[in-house]
Amino acid sequence: MPAPRRFPDAPPPYGAHCADGGVQFCVYAGHAEAVALCLDTDDQERRIPMREHAHGAWSVWVDGVGSGQRYGYRVDGPWAPAEGHRYNPAKLLVDPYAYAISGEVDWRPEVFGHVVDDSLSGDGDIRDDRDSAPYVPRSVVVNTDFDWGDDHRPQHSWPDSVLYEAHVVGLTRTLPGVPDHLRGTYAGVAHPAMVAHLHRVGATAVELLPVHAFTHEPALVQRGLTNYWGYNTLGFFAPHARYASTADPQCAVEEFKGMVKILHSAGIEVILDVVYNHTGEQSAAGGATLSWRGFDNRAYYRLDQHGRDEDVTGCGNTIDVRHPIPMRMVLDSLRYWVQEMHVDGFRFDLAVALGRGKSGAYHPDNPLLMALRSDPVLSQVKLIAEPWDVGPDGWRTGQFPPPFAEWNDKYRDTVRTFWLPDVARSAAGQSGHGVRELATRLAGSADLFAASRRGPMASINLVTAHDGFTIADLTAYNDKHNEANGEDNRDGTGDNRSWNHGVEGPAEPDDPIAIMRRRTQRNLLATLLLSSGVPMIVGGDEMGRSQGGNNNPYCQDNEISWYDWSLEPWQQDLVDTTATLARFRRDHPVLRQRHFFPGEPEAGDERAALCWHRNDGALLTTEDWHSADLRTLQVVFDGQDVGDTQVLLVLHGDAAPAEIVLPKHDGVTQWQLRWSSVAERPDAVPDVTAEPGAPIAVDPASLLVFERI
Repeated sequence: MPAPRRFPDAPPPYGAHCADGGVQFCVYAGHAEAVALCLDTDDQERRIPMREHAHGAWSVWVDGVGSGQRYGYRVDGPWAPAEGHRYNPAKLLVDPYAYAISGEVDWRPEVFGHVVDDSLSGDGDIRDDRDSAPYVPRSVVVNTDFDWGDDHRPQHSWPDSVLYEAHVVGLTRTLPGVPDHLRGTYAGVAHPAMVAHLHRVGATAVELLPVHAFTHEPALVQRGLTNYWGYNTLGFFAPHARYASTADPQCAVEEFKGMVKILHSAGIEVILDVVYNHTGEQSAAGGATLSWRGFDNRAYYRLDQHGRDEDVTGCGNTIDVRHPIPMRMVLDSLRYWVQEMHVDGFRFDLAVALGRGKSGAYHPDNPLLMALRSDPVLSQVKLIAEPWDVGPDGWRTGQFPPPFAEWNDKYRDTVRTFWLPDVARSAAGQSGHGVRELATRLAGSADLFAASRRGPMASINLVTAHDGFTIADLTAYNDKHNEANGEDNRDGTGDNRSWNHGVEGPAEPDDPIAIMRRRTQRNLLATLLLSSGVPMIVGGDEMGRSQGGNNNPYCQDNEISWYDWSLEPWQQDLVDTTATLARFRRDHPVLRQRHFFPGEPEAGDERAALCWHRNDGALLTTEDWHSADLRTLQVVFDGQDVGDTQVLLVLHGDAAPAEIVLPKHDGVTQWQLRWSSVAERPDAVPDVTAEPGAPIAVDPASLLVFERI
């Protein structure tokens, strides 16, 4: 990436940049009194004072070093915790702009800036002057040259997108056809066997859980576990080294680029789940001094008037993007991943934390969000918000500005409730929640996104995500089973909206309970792929992957989290079902419209392109919309204005069979059944053609898809 133009009074760009015969180093330490660059040379540390400093940036040019050089920083300044200052030159620091990071944190008392005991706990106010260098990672200088050839971004529009959320390791750790040394790596993600599966299920983008360099929380290490998901960042510019098939930091960067290049050539976008709301240093009172805290704790983190962390992330600290330096770091990092690493978009973890202003309240016109919207590079890629954090008033679904799309938790909860708890209630002779909320989600969630002049494509529709039950576990467990995490099953949400169909845990494949569970999985997948909005499939859901009831396997780098590719016949059928539904979505523009459907879903509105019917074929009345007893919804998507045909979905959420009357619709003389969740395999769907107004029988808890012929 070319160096930006530099004016005489401006400091060099942050980071370590190779040039003719040497490297330019620059780092921000706004309140420091002295900064030293520390180079690893022959198992020794060469300290170079950084005498050039302006505007808080410290820099030095070093001749004779280049790619592969390992380095860190030592920063001296005031130790005044009550004022937010925690400078400690005994601690070797990772460069916040390092393009590669080598090594792991050895969780010992020496890596803490303050005194802790052997259990790694202490009050945080007494400085620890022991050297941390033997126990912390090194930043690494890398050469950014790479042969991208004719690489070009697939640039799938939102209406054409199907997202596939996955973990680099778990995705291919057991995938047949991938060589052993490439399994669970960046190269494994780009292997032809993986690409073929992504094509098979209709995925247009892989959304990777964090690939920024990260470390493990000391509490996990003490329990003999590791941070598997990676939401514990140590560097915002460096790809996580252990996800590469090589131990060489330079090669790890190139392997990531190679993965992107290959996926692009296959027409698949790469979206990164990024964690700019907090870092792996945890709280100042209880966390280590690894990087940002040692450079300028008061600038990088949100602190109260007593120098304590303001934590709206639940992770001990919050990056203070109200300050220009951390805000610039976030923007520089994002541009680096777009321009240098060629990624296609980002999903922002706990994005509300990035939109909190000086008062602490969220606002869509927060400076960082404004910068993302107006930046000529970043405004041109996919931007996805997780629209909540754990701070006050942190739930903000539907309140992000365009061009952001958002994870739609209301969609998730509604679809789960209709097909799981409400079916269970109907089996017990109880009322459910009716169909009004479900209809709103099927139509694109206008209640959330219309007011901000966004359409259905602002809604990232999901039924599951990495944090929670898989689709298979939603149908097999009423309660979470997180004992393996070592927290006495206290972690993870208790609001799963799941239903075990009568038995907790696994069932034999031919057991009637297992058969009904698989139907429910097909109902959930069909609803997801046929709703207005952008569907996100969680990797493994298309094959019935189970985590044994663990709904928070963030620390399980093992068979609990890895995808098991030794598929049973019913799992192969589920993959084929997912592929069939994705093709049906792709073939019907009416299911992928950018704009909300015109007209009101009331009887007599001739403009309506979306018509809602009850089980007798009549249009829903106002009374029907508010009925908790209505368990059958028929919806006609009229695609004539977009060059498509009419598509009819029949969603029957009752535990008992029923007879319905197919609705009448202008221009429709015959309805042809295209798919049924009752059929275990797509090729087993019966050949059914019926006239509008004809009665048909529907099975319990089932979804049917008809098309006008």
